[in-house]
Amino acid sequence: MASTVAADYKWSLRGLVGDQYEEAQHKVHERSAERLQRLCFANGGIYIKLGQHIAQLDHLLPEEYVLTMRRTMLDQCPVSSYEEVAKIVKEDLGSTPEELFATFEHLPIASASLAQVHRATSHDGRQLAVKVQHAGLRDSCTADTLTVEFLVNAVHFLFPKFDYSWLVEEIKDSLPKELDFSIEAANAERCRKNFSSRQTHVRGRVAVPEITHPLSSKRVLTMEYVTGANVCDKQALAQMGLKPKDVARLVSETFNEMIFIFGDVHCDPHAANMLIREKNGKAELVLLDHGLYKRITDDFRREYAGLWRALVFGDEAGIKQHAAAMNAADSYAFFACMLTMRPWEEVTRASADHLYLPTSAEGRKKIQGYASQFAREISDMLRRIPRPLLLLLKTNDCLRTVDSCLGQPVNTFTMTARECTRALNEARMREQPGLRTRIACLADTLGVEARISALALMSWWATACPNWLWLRRQPQPAQPPVIVSAV
Repeated sequence: MASTVAADYKWSLRGLVGDQYEEAQHKVHERSAERLQRLCFANGGIYIKLGQHIAQLDHLLPEEYVLTMRRTMLDQCPVSSYEEVAKIVKEDLGSTPEELFATFEHLPIASASLAQVHRATSHDGRQLAVKVQHAGLRDSCTADTLTVEFLVNAVHFLFPKFDYSWLVEEIKDSLPKELDFSIEAANAERCRKNFSSRQTHVRGRVAVPEITHPLSSKRVLTMEYVTGANVCDKQALAQMGLKPKDVARLVSETFNEMIFIFGDVHCDPHAANMLIREKNGKAELVLLDHGLYKRITDDFRREYAGLWRALVFGDEAGIKQHAAAMNAADSYAFFACMLTMRPWEEVTRASADHLYLPTSAEGRKKIQGYASQFAREISDMLRRIPRPLLLLLKTNDCLRTVDSCLGQPVNTFTMTARECTRALNEARMREQPGLRTRIACLADTLGVEARISALALMSWWATACPNWLWLRRQPQPAQPPVIVSAV
């Protein structure tokens, strides 16, 4: 496939310039994305996982690839036969599904890249969901990873500026963990414990299905069966009397706490892994599929919190400082663009615009243009940044997609600023406990709240007076991000 794609690009774009080149490039992007989609579906497993990852890389790949994968990879996965499912259950648990459960539906209620879910009933009447791994994945894991590595290397050989070896390294690390459902069970238990603790501000509003450990193994995971609406189903939310903006706020608060407070992050939060149900008149978020987690150190959390607070308030010096701590000093500006999905001049604008106004289509296109122009430098940066950050970038992209589909003007940046400040203050209190530090933390919190309120007022004024907003924006020419070659 790699040679076919390469030949198509070289043949279709030869000698073209200007608008003709752009049009031809768009068509070859579409053809190549469809070829990659067919390859992923034909091979399943790790290839579907790769396609799902591509579906979230708005900031690095042409939109034709992203949109093609996003249309199909999240909810059109292959299905194993019941005979294969029953064989795996018996091999791992010692008995057939009919012996282990009072009822076990032969047709799955959902299928994903690595497993599918069947509805069942326990002998004591509990409603269960049984997740069974697709046959052969553990045996083919190493060979499939080597094949993907070959394809990535082939693309790099044909197009030297595109080096995605960092993606292969991440797959090598994360895939074996995702194929061990005992790890997923442990992740789910920690997540439930975190959101039941006194540290969380969303206690009682985040649920995790309870695991049935005696009926679980490395390839079978039995859990509580839960119902709810897809997080992006606005019609279902309306029927429950829930507002999309409240759901968006809950999702943002939940994942900000995971990242900045607990340091234990669900790194695959696409729409299919989040359900919403009504509880006491409010939204409750149900988190599914806990296979891909990243646990981050206190030092990393502190740097990442400092970086995000600098991003939220357009603090260029702070962005440079914390980007340098993450080995992205040479590409700090595009690094900021990747995290916020906003052009550099919007990130550093000393006003409310970069906080409150949605990213324009022009802005997204500009960032994709940066990614194409500086592909070599960006690939080098992605190899150098800390490994946990690679999965956090994916998490950000997944959450951004969910927020976009809800279509509500919820200021997630404001929530991020608050959680970053909370995380930084908690770190200060651990290091220097005492009244003086407590007073300093309180002053810092009040200062952030005052700044957020001022920015909100500016945003309201900008919305109420669009002519003023138009005049204020005119003198700000677009600037490309600062990217210095690492060579």
